[in-house]
Amino acid sequence: MTRKTAVGLLVLTLLMAGCARGAEETPTPEVEMGYTPVISVTGEVVPAVWATVSAQTGGTVVEVLVEPGDEVNEGDVLVRIDPTDARLAVRQAEAALAAARARLDELEAGARPEEVEAAKAEVALAQAALQRLLNPDPVQVAVAQAELAQAEAALRIAQAAYDRVKWDPGAGARPEALQLEQATGAYNVAKARLEALLNPPSADVAAARAQLQQAQARLALVEAGARPETIAAAAAEVARAEASLEQAQVALARCEIRAPFAGTVGWVHVRAGELVALGQPVITLGDLATLRVETTDLDEVDVARVTVGQEAVVTFDALPERMFTGRVTRIDPMAEPGAAGVRYTVIVELDEVDPAIRWGMTAFVDIRE
Repeated sequence: MTRKTAVGLLVLTLLMAGCARGAEETPTPEVEMGYTPVISVTGEVVPAVWATVSAQTGGTVVEVLVEPGDEVNEGDVLVRIDPTDARLAVRQAEAALAAARARLDELEAGARPEEVEAAKAEVALAQAALQRLLNPDPVQVAVAQAELAQAEAALRIAQAAYDRVKWDPGAGARPEALQLEQATGAYNVAKARLEALLNPPSADVAAARAQLQQAQARLALVEAGARPETIAAAAAEVARAEASLEQAQVALARCEIRAPFAGTVGWVHVRAGELVALGQPVITLGDLATLRVETTDLDEVDVARVTVGQEAVVTFDALPERMFTGRVTRIDPMAEPGAAGVRYTVIVELDEVDPAIRWGMTAFVDIRE
């Protein structure tokens, strides 16, 4: 045979013949014993349920809470990764969500009474300013006229005083010249003030009208409340903020690596202080309540002779005096490449598991055809 197949073939033939001369021949019975073909392969002991738990986020390991051999329950924390940045992200997301909700509540509630009153006051002020331009106060006009008359009288007096000394070559430096200049300025100011009251500049009137229109538009918006599309946009912002908070909370939760099921810690792959990357193996965990054997060198020729339900005999170097029985419960449909060709994994469930059998032990399996 060229493959790893041991065929237990025992044929025993017992033939006894006596040829005594002149005596009668006595026939001897012939005995044949049957044969049981087997497929011999190597395997490894593994739990029926096991997994290598990987980091779901990168960072520095701050605490390793288990060691090999520890029993854990589903959900127990195994390893903690520094959560500082993740906690900060959660707080920022919470603040953003609170602001978005406050904005939406404000829009849905509409304007407060004091906001409406303030907008009405702006309209009233703008209306009053326009009316002052279009219809000046008679009292202000009278005052302006009186100021102009007074300035005109003062100008005449100053002019007369200057006329009396203007022949003097130094008249420009005399007090009368300064008084005339001041009186002229006061007259021009009083005249311009009265002119502005009686005939306001068109630019000032246009600006006052625009200010009134803006105030009226603001009042209309305040009284009407937010537009539906504005409220919808604010609601969408709340939804985005909620999603961001949920994402930040998930990232924070991933800083605690938890057991996906109850079992026994097999390997711890990291230590406190190490920097781990996303997807890096951290803990290998298995449920040792049910151990089985996975073959490691079954080739494509022999796998064709294996079927689910076939009996198997399993031995271990660690337990040389013991033989364990079991059955084939699964044949992987897809091969794995190996140095000597493809290999198929076959699962053998043991009928009895001795406490001395350990995860990772090498097993020798004879599958009976």
